[in-house]
Order: sequence, then C-alpha cells, then structure tokens
Amino acid sequence: MEIELKNNAPGILEETLIEEGFLILKFQNETNESQGVIREIDSSFIQFHFCIKGAVKFGFNNGSYAINLSEENSLLLYNPQRDLPMNLAMEKDSWLITILISIKKFHSLFSKEADYIPFLGEGNRDKKYYTDAILSPSMAVVLNQIMNYSLHPSIKLLYFKGKAYELLSLYFNRPEDANIEQCPFLVDEENVLKIKKAKEIIITKMAEPPTLQELSKEIGLPLKKLKDGFKQIYGEPVYAFLFDYKMEVARQLLASGSHNVNEVGLKVGYSTASHFIAAFKKKFGTTPKKYVMSLS
Repeated sequence: MEIELKNNAPGILEETLIEEGFLILKFQNETNESQGVIREIDSSFIQFHFCIKGAVKFGFNNGSYAINLSEENSLLLYNPQRDLPMNLAMEKDSWLITILISIKKFHSLFSKEADYIPFLGEGNRDKKYYTDAILSPSMAVVLNQIMNYSLHPSIKLLYFKGKAYELLSLYFNRPEDANIEQCPFLVDEENVLKIKKAKEIIITKMAEPPTLQELSKEIGLPLKKLKDGFKQIYGEPVYAFLFDYKMEVARQLLASGSHNVNEVGLKVGYSTASHFIAAFKKKFGTTPKKYVMSLS
C-alpha cells in the first residue's frame, strides 16, 4: 500500500495521516496561476475529492482523458483493477480537500450497510466506480473547518479524524424519501439550471431573501417543483439551506477578525444581535463571542 508524493509546486499540499490506510490531503493554490500536482495512489484506495473553491482538472492516462471538478462539487474515484494517480491542474485561488481511505478500512466502516453503498454490494466490489455530486451546506461547513484548522497542534489528528468521519457520514446520507433514480429534476437539465439559479439568488440576497413564491416566479418554476427539486438536489429545503449557508458565512467573518458580532449579524440578515447569537448557537453549539475566543 504505497503512497508517494513527487514533483509538486511548493506550499500547495498538506498531508495528514489519520491512521493506517486513512489520510486527508489539503490542496491550496493561493498563487495567481495554475499549478500542477502529481501524487501516486495505488488501487487499494478510494478517493473522495471535494472542491471548496475555484476549480481542479484531473488528468488520466498521460493526459488523454480529463475530469473537471468545479467549486462546491465532489468526485469519488475507485478502481481496484489499476492505480489511479492524482495528476491535478489547479486553477489559481483554488482549494481542494481529498480523503484517501483504503477499501479495507472503508469496508470496516460500512460492513453492515454494504447494500446501501453501491460499490460495496455483492458483485460490484471488484468493479471501478466513479460519481460526482454537489456539496451540501453541511458538508461545506465541515470542509471549511478542516481547511481553516486553527486549534492546538496536539489535537489535530483527533480533530481531523472526527471531521473525516463526519464528512463521510454526510456524503452518504440521503433523505428517507429520496429516490434519485426517479428524481425528475436530475434528468431535466432545464429544471436543474433553474434550481441552481434559485440557490444563487438566495445566496446573493441572503440578508433579505425573497419569499418562496417570489423565488418561484423569478426562476420560472412552479412552487412545488421549486421546493421538491431544491431538496432533492441540495438535500435540504430552501430556507434550511440558506440558514446553513448564512451561519458558515458568519463563522468565516468572525474567524477573519475583520468584523464584530453585531456587524456580522447584520451582514447575514439579522437586525438584532440577540437573534443572530441564538441562531449561531443553534448551529454551532456556542456563541459567536465564545467561538472567537476559542480561536486565540
């Protein structure tokens, strides 16, 4: 089980070995030009790639084939028949988090749920597997926590291990009533584009978001299709998604130290500090002030 690093631009990759057969890789291209990263990974590993910011191109077969991974999307790769080395072209100002986990370790996590995870089911265990998906707001929170880790170095392994398990749990979570194969929104490209437009609208207007009826009218999709489609694509109802997004924006603003609690609350749409504090505590289990203090 050999994993070797070579020929990388300096400062791009930070690697953390959680335990045997389980690693987290953080890629940050903060330069103003595209950067290449090459990493050997053998066939015993499943690869989970999460693009938080910017875009990344994965090259295969000496450049004869490529997969593009854009911001707020994930990519799962597994091929037990051959090694799948990472040959990345990272756009400027791009962030990528990768979890590498051996199939042996992965089986131990899901051994009782093999039928739930498609490539673990009988008959599929020796087949290659590839899928892409949109990041949910909950996953984005965990990914940003990993990327912006600022706690004491002595607890880093424990923290990363917990966050990696949380991320995998969120990745494989699905609503009880979700039926992806019958979801009309995932096969109707026009509807998918309208739902994505709805997401962009509520993010842009997060301080004063439109009502669902107004949003439905603006994107040209019936209210029921908007509500059902949004939940099926993003895993949450519209306003639950927006709440998670606003809280993550608030967390990042507080962590930057550039705004006080009142200013952050106003930026994400809370007219009173008390309402913002209550919302932040509901999401993160602590107050904004205590969160800021924990960073110092």
